[in-house]
Amino acid sequence: MRHDKLLPIMALTIAPLAAAAPVPQAAPRPAEDRYAVGAFDLALRHDTQTLARLAPRGAGGFDFVPSNRAGERRGDGYNHIGDVHVRLRTGTGAWRDFASANARRPIRVLAAGGATIARADITASMGAGFPLTVERTWVRQDGAPVLRITLANPGRQPVEVGELGLPMVFDNIISGRSLEQAHAQASFVDPYIGQDAGYLQVTRLNGKGPALLVLPEAKTPLEAYRILRQQGRAPAGDIFTDRSPREQTSEGFYDWMVASAGMAADPANPIAGRKGAPWNPGTSFTLAPGERRTVGVRFVAAPAIRAIEPTLTAQRRPVAIGIPGYVVPTDAPADLFVKAPQSIRSVAVSPADAMTLTRVAGPAGWARYRVTGSGWGRARVAITYADGSVQAVHYYVTKPLAQVSADLGRFATSRQWFDDKADPFGRAPAILTYDRQANRIVTQDQRVWIAGMSDEGGGGAWVAAAMKQLDHPEPGEVAKLERLIDETVVGKLQVADGAHAGGVKKSLFWYDPARFPDYYAKDIDWSTWASWKKDQADDLGRSYNYPHVAAGHWVLYRLARNHVGLVTGHEWRWYLDWAYRTTVAMMRDAPHYAQFGQMEGEVFLEILRDLKREGMTAQANEVEGLMRSRADHWRTLAYPFGSEMAWDSTGQPEVYAWMQYFGFPDKAAVTREVILGYDPTVPHWGYNGNARRYWDFLYGGKIKRIERQLHHYGSALNAVPLFDAYRRDPADLHLLRVAYGGFMGGITNVDREGFASAGFHSEPDVMDWDAMTGDYGMGYFGHAYAAATYLVRDPALGWLGFGGTVDEGRDAVGVVPHDGARTRLFVAPAGQWITLAAGTIARAEWQPARRRIVVTLDPATATTPAARLAVEAPAGGKAYAPNGGRMERGFWTIPLGSGATTVTLEPR
Repeated sequence: MRHDKLLPIMALTIAPLAAAAPVPQAAPRPAEDRYAVGAFDLALRHDTQTLARLAPRGAGGFDFVPSNRAGERRGDGYNHIGDVHVRLRTGTGAWRDFASANARRPIRVLAAGGATIARADITASMGAGFPLTVERTWVRQDGAPVLRITLANPGRQPVEVGELGLPMVFDNIISGRSLEQAHAQASFVDPYIGQDAGYLQVTRLNGKGPALLVLPEAKTPLEAYRILRQQGRAPAGDIFTDRSPREQTSEGFYDWMVASAGMAADPANPIAGRKGAPWNPGTSFTLAPGERRTVGVRFVAAPAIRAIEPTLTAQRRPVAIGIPGYVVPTDAPADLFVKAPQSIRSVAVSPADAMTLTRVAGPAGWARYRVTGSGWGRARVAITYADGSVQAVHYYVTKPLAQVSADLGRFATSRQWFDDKADPFGRAPAILTYDRQANRIVTQDQRVWIAGMSDEGGGGAWVAAAMKQLDHPEPGEVAKLERLIDETVVGKLQVADGAHAGGVKKSLFWYDPARFPDYYAKDIDWSTWASWKKDQADDLGRSYNYPHVAAGHWVLYRLARNHVGLVTGHEWRWYLDWAYRTTVAMMRDAPHYAQFGQMEGEVFLEILRDLKREGMTAQANEVEGLMRSRADHWRTLAYPFGSEMAWDSTGQPEVYAWMQYFGFPDKAAVTREVILGYDPTVPHWGYNGNARRYWDFLYGGKIKRIERQLHHYGSALNAVPLFDAYRRDPADLHLLRVAYGGFMGGITNVDREGFASAGFHSEPDVMDWDAMTGDYGMGYFGHAYAAATYLVRDPALGWLGFGGTVDEGRDAVGVVPHDGARTRLFVAPAGQWITLAAGTIARAEWQPARRRIVVTLDPATATTPAARLAVEAPAGGKAYAPNGGRMERGFWTIPLGSGATTVTLEPR
């Protein structure tokens, strides 16, 4: 969220990435034994036989593991691949924890040869009192390196293993690197927590190949995925830790949990008090006297991110593909395609009433299931194969998206509506942050922006309410939004006149006990940097606040211009003028942060286009010139994704938008691939399309900590450029799958009453949504802005609907939109992008033989007597035109009647 905030909150030293800091070397680099195995140059530490290097051959010095920090990370307490974590008990005794990295002891090297690279007994490093033996073996198998861990029970009593974790240590450390170095050298890891079918994918920050797949050997399920907390900051008694700092520039490392039932009894990780259930049922296993168990993983290179699934198939791993993803509204059935080297024995859903899977005819080589939601919330599909192995696919069932939108709008404009005329800070009327745990509006917080209606953590609530009106305007809600903009934003949050007209303040709430001695809660620590004084709250220099305000003005402009009687306070020009003023003010009053891409920055492009449509030439030229200066700067950078943070996933969407607009497709392509480097597609609703984020709970959440966030606002925002990229290249289905994952993932934050959470806590001690609305609204901007249905024909999977249900006839393929907005449609075979500024689509048909599209529009309403329809051909071809209507301001105006209206689009 902000680079300047990290230092005081976290007491960390963070090197800005404008200039790389040297990597500290606490000790000389340990001696290594090097091998060539398949596609990799591999090295093991000579003293511990843990993994020291895993470099794709020919990758120019790139390494998947942090080998450049070998000296710094050589001591006790630093985990490496090849280490082991075990929680066990003998009989009914107490659980005891053992970790091979905590206090290393000399290993006993065992004989190796043939396919075995190295072999050792590492029992001594597990610590005193460890009742088992541990043998670690490194093997060449089918051209890939394989790690195997064998636990054996030499004693006379059975030993139950309640936790077995394999630390997965890859180079996700950005500290001390410039952005160029980070993109060239660092990697991110995404898990598919799919039990026996689970795996990790390790992708480079630049999005280039190869990608690394960590695949399970027999009986090594990826049952859970748990962070290794930082030593010194972990709860007392937790020894499954790592000494490496966890900070904004280093997410930390995780355990591949083969067994996890023992976590429920872990005093340092009290799962028994959790809110949410684990992804998969926790298991344990017992070793009888003389019994042994071997687990292991293999390391396989996929030539590119888009080649991950073909590589899985080549490795005889099961592959599951959800279309459009793994979030299923109850009115929009999805499809699940499964390809596996063995037959499916059974399919089970838990909870049983969450949804149903029905086997339907599928393409050759694939099992196809129709997935129909009937419940609400998380659901797990267990696919059992002939050999008894189980693949878990994780779903989320929601209400119909139009209902989710209605719930959000109603909740925000009622439960979150703040209209206290006596408020000393003048925030009324407002839509403020909400605490779902306490079920009340947050009127004060140590982080003053949370209650100040600005910044991300405080602006999210009202931005979501505003964006909800874009496609689902409700007159009563629009009236409240008008009041909020007129009475509170303009003149309070925003400077109304003078040299800084249009400037946006950092917060409408601040800390001033001298002025308001009886207002502030006594149980809040107001001594931190986050409790801004009034001069800090009034500062205009934070550019990230400006898109929020610009979006509010822009939505009301669009409603006033394209609908009748919805907006009554001002005519459309007033709102567009304020959107223009806000855009110019950002460049004038917040130039430092404006050099970076902004979340929701696409709104500036929409404002520019609307200024041009309306003939406001002078204003359009000014905005275009200001934005061109940013784009010209970005095109000089190898990776133009700077931020107030050292690394961020916030600015890429706006950078992409302007690179395309100003005709720099090479930089747009770089941006697209970088997004794919941190935005995966996996069979799990939480990680599918989940653009990486792990620090914003500190600034917008109720539980304040560094933690992998699921469907924070980055998910839906990063979907926007991927949608555009897909429309430019409809053959690249990977782009659409990732985009739709983020688009739909960003709606799971909304609960059954309409409360919208900042994000989901992925760590096992919570596994639930954060109780604060926080910065969710930025993600809802992306969802509302990008809502669309895509009609696609894939060479392997056939006709597919993303956001709509497809029906195939003899001469046409139809689609009924369920995307929540029903105002945007992409017909991939024709390359046509159809958008409506007014009106909604009931159904569309693609007629291949006649190369035409027939769109059926819903009847007129009191506020929408006519549709405003535009057609583009993003792939560079000629746009279709309708068979009626008149062109106005770039839209075809089509009168609507009391019944459905049919519009035929074809090449002209």
